[in-house]
Amino acid sequence: MASILLVEDEALIRMMVADMLADLGHTVAAEANDVASAMKHASDSAFDMALLDVSLGSCSVEPVAQVLAKRNVPFAFASGYGSDGVPEAYRQRPMLRKPFRIDQLERCITELLGKA
Repeated sequence: MASILLVEDEALIRMMVADMLADLGHTVAAEANDVASAMKHASDSAFDMALLDVSLGSCSVEPVAQVLAKRNVPFAFASGYGSDGVPEAYRQRPMLRKPFRIDQLERCITELLGKA
């Protein structure tokens, strides 16, 4: 199964998604709730893929996406606002609309790892 970088600023949502990932047999390699910690993990940590909340407070997750793209790490976005908040350069990436179900998360992971 996959190890995943989970970037989400809302603690309850982050815990819920981490539980869903565990239920699917995956591990959370690292968690981040802001751009600074997400950038550190995206640059330094080892993981198979990442799930990025589009908006971290008032900050965009785009710098994190740039680091992951340069490292060729597969990633998907999660947003309660649809694809509107997804940075233009990454609109072709998979996107989960919050709230999402475990089967939607599973399909997203399968799609990402199938392309990796």
